[in-house]
Amino acid sequence: MPDLDTYDVIIVGSGAGGGMAAYVLARAGARCLMLEAGDWFDTSRDSKWLEWTYDAPHRGATNDAHAAGGFEAVVGGYHVDGEPYTCAAGTQWKWFRARMLGGRTNAWGRISLRNGPYDFKPYTRDGKGFDWPIAYEDLAPYYERTEELIGVFGSREGLENLPDGKYLPPPAPRCYELLIQKACTDLRIPCIPSRLAILTRPLNDRPACHYVSQCSRGCRMGSNFSSPVVLLYPARLTGNLEIRCGAMAREVLTGPDGRATGVSYIDKATGQKMQVTGKVVVLAASACETVRLLLNSRSPRFPQGLANSSGLVGRYLMDTVMSNVTGWIPELMNLPSHNEDGVGGMHLYVPWWNYEQQRLGQLPFSRGYHIELSGGRSGMPAPGLLTGSEMLLGGGYGKALKKRSRNLYGSLVGFHGRGEMIPNRESYCEIDAGAADRWGIPVLKFHFRWSDEEIQMARHMQNTFQQIVLTMDGKVIESYGPNERWGISEGGEGIHEVGGARMGNDPASSVLNSHCQAWDCRNLFVADGAPFVSLSEKNPTLTIMALAWRTSEYIASQMRIQAL
Repeated sequence: MPDLDTYDVIIVGSGAGGGMAAYVLARAGARCLMLEAGDWFDTSRDSKWLEWTYDAPHRGATNDAHAAGGFEAVVGGYHVDGEPYTCAAGTQWKWFRARMLGGRTNAWGRISLRNGPYDFKPYTRDGKGFDWPIAYEDLAPYYERTEELIGVFGSREGLENLPDGKYLPPPAPRCYELLIQKACTDLRIPCIPSRLAILTRPLNDRPACHYVSQCSRGCRMGSNFSSPVVLLYPARLTGNLEIRCGAMAREVLTGPDGRATGVSYIDKATGQKMQVTGKVVVLAASACETVRLLLNSRSPRFPQGLANSSGLVGRYLMDTVMSNVTGWIPELMNLPSHNEDGVGGMHLYVPWWNYEQQRLGQLPFSRGYHIELSGGRSGMPAPGLLTGSEMLLGGGYGKALKKRSRNLYGSLVGFHGRGEMIPNRESYCEIDAGAADRWGIPVLKFHFRWSDEEIQMARHMQNTFQQIVLTMDGKVIESYGPNERWGISEGGEGIHEVGGARMGNDPASSVLNSHCQAWDCRNLFVADGAPFVSLSEKNPTLTIMALAWRTSEYIASQMRIQAL
């Protein structure tokens, strides 16, 4: 059923990129319609930030289908009901989707790091991968605007390839973080205040965080960044943004001239096929979902999918390299009860520091990783955790078990590596013609592999983490990596998937130009992680928002002169 109304801009997706597009374009005067596949979500009403874990189904136990410990109504899960995907033989891939207004911005770790100069020109630096068509200087003003809008705490450190930003004061480190920092100092590894999009001072009528520490369930006060609170609310106040939830986008519609004319979607409540028309279409459904939309948007003019004359839609899929280690620190045993509150995340982290060794060719991999920290009195370890042949907690019951539990409480620390993947042609997604979702929309099939670069990086992570634990006079009790290749994660498990519609300077070797505008369809833009040319060790969300701001500002300028 067609919608006879014509919008200036149709935005598919309401997360970091879609929310930013709506914020910029609605404030610029464009009449926008946003299509969101999930349900409405109001953090002031729907968040579960004060719910006890034991009130959740199965006492908060997690698995692939329940990644949030029973609070999936807030943060979604890996496998969304009625929305399957397939994997090629030999591929391990997990695709996390958060079907709700604001998408993953309701649940992400809020780590907000700027890409550095090297990250935009990796090929120039080491001859691997590809260069972006823009440089750090092109995005720096948008990083600054984004940080000022969303609120990021941190510190100015002047480190190589880690640009400083506009920061709120960081919170004080916790006890276990101070011990990790001391060990890192002994090893000449930097350990600095983390950079998270959580307010430590009031900003734009949002109060400072008061340390409920359940950020991944949604903040009722709006003290951490999420798209519904920080981007969509002010966009709606302009009167220029309409949001339709439960709208499962099916394809981008095009006219005989190849221009986008609107979007076809399924109303999930009724199952009815709907159409909306617009002068400009912005895809911000998340990298893989945007690829799926482009490949499903076939027509006589675009038989291989929309914007795919290069054949690169879906190609060079990337995800963050991950590897974890848990250590037991005897010095943290038998601690007196104390307040270890803080934000819902780490107060300190370790940025990549080994540029000099790489320049000298002393490392078996070409890119870097950072280390995220966890630990302290945030949860009890499982009874069966071992260190060598020694059982930490042991069995038993009653007062003896309680005493051992209290003594052990807070003595575990975690090290979580987040590294850069170099794009390769063997990692991509395509339409699986033999499978469809519950609405009849063909699904994605994933192909993915790590190269030796990433495997060697994971090995280095493991060695580094274990060295830090030993420097703390601790013992390694758990190394993590389900495919057992030196503890490296599965594809998609980092939940940082990007690429699939990369930007560039040549239509033959890219899908989008430097403004994230489709070469083949000049009124079609992409504002999520799909335009990424590389994926640095920095978490991608801040770059998605800064890039979406730049793209949306360009759209507004072109609409003013009627160039679209």
